[in-house]
Amino acid sequence: MNYYSLNSPGTYVDFKEATIRGQAPDKGLYFPQTIPTLPNQLLDNIDTLSREEIAYQVIRPYTGNTLPETELRRIVRETIAFEFPLVNVSPNIQSLELFHGPTLAFKDVGARFMSRCLGYFVRDNKRPVTVLVATSGDTGGAVASGFYDVEGVRVVILYPSKKVSSVQELQLTTLGKNITALEVEGSFDDCQQMVKQAFADTTLQQQLFLTSANSINVARWLPQQFYYFFAWQQWTDKTNPPVICVPSGNFGNICAGLLARQSGLPTAHFIAATNANDVIPNFLQTGEFKTQPAKATLSNAMDVANPSNFVRILEIFQKQVPSLKKSLSAVSISDEETIAAIRQLHNDHHYLADPHGAVGWLALQRYLDRHAGAKGYFLETAHPVKFYDTVEPIIQKNIPLPASVRSLLDKQKHSKKIPAQYTNLKDFLLS
Repeated sequence: MNYYSLNSPGTYVDFKEATIRGQAPDKGLYFPQTIPTLPNQLLDNIDTLSREEIAYQVIRPYTGNTLPETELRRIVRETIAFEFPLVNVSPNIQSLELFHGPTLAFKDVGARFMSRCLGYFVRDNKRPVTVLVATSGDTGGAVASGFYDVEGVRVVILYPSKKVSSVQELQLTTLGKNITALEVEGSFDDCQQMVKQAFADTTLQQQLFLTSANSINVARWLPQQFYYFFAWQQWTDKTNPPVICVPSGNFGNICAGLLARQSGLPTAHFIAATNANDVIPNFLQTGEFKTQPAKATLSNAMDVANPSNFVRILEIFQKQVPSLKKSLSAVSISDEETIAAIRQLHNDHHYLADPHGAVGWLALQRYLDRHAGAKGYFLETAHPVKFYDTVEPIIQKNIPLPASVRSLLDKQKHSKKIPAQYTNLKDFLLS
């Protein structure tokens, strides 16, 4: 399998080079040269296969010959070493819980997979690798955990000051060793733009071995397909594929789901559930892609004004928007609606959701109300405790603290505050 830049389709690299580079030299995102078709036996026998075997078969075509089979199987096994339960919420809605990993967020899968791939690829390198990542919340903690103490790799995480939850901030600022957190006085989009500038800076690239751990990196993006296959394995009505609602910010997760659909995974429809940052809902409604400054919301991990991965979604559908709209719809949910959804889920359905999951549930519920007989699931992308300062006042109860969170509360935050200007990031990286 080779990959091309979406800015220059004629130039190809393999999975190893795409992983190490993160972003193409022309600033484009890498995309697979072909989208593999799933073997019939995978879907026919999915109920009897182990999760490890499912994940291995899904990802094997994308890695090509860059990883030996034994190494890839080890990476997959370590990547998904926790549960992905599909939980009943109401008669026609289930929740795919993706928060059972070490940092209690769906991004654990991509971060663990990428860290292990990169560790293997750079094992003989003479100079250290700098992993540069921007986070709106959960990515930072997942990347910090995945790369912690990996030899030959230093991680620099940019996050927007005062725009991540207290638990998220502790997860990415308390590890130390090879993990450094830069607290940017700006928005997530500012952080993401600074990272993109770093990768486009040829003088910086000559002095540092840089790569990205955002969902723009194929090794972060592609393994997110695993969730959807694990959900299909647990889906009991195989004659009636699910409507899938994905809380969406940078659109990497839902892009992976649409890629899995293109490979043959049975689905009825995808819904991208956004918060007040509604660039994609507006685009699908009006045809105009109009960015705007990011708005701070309760579902902060989705506070993204210019979703990087949407260009990949367009590529999956060969830039044919009418075809895309048959498979994908998008809606915007306000903070007021999110609060009401958290409360209703807790009081009426005895289900505790974080703000992102609540956005997904409400968008799905509204879709199913208009489509009689349809059923589906939403992605619960983070444990509610990561947003206890938001959720507890709404449900008027304390959320029990998992052991991994309790251990954070006594740790001291270590971050370096910088203005939202690229020169400050460059100076730090070269210091």
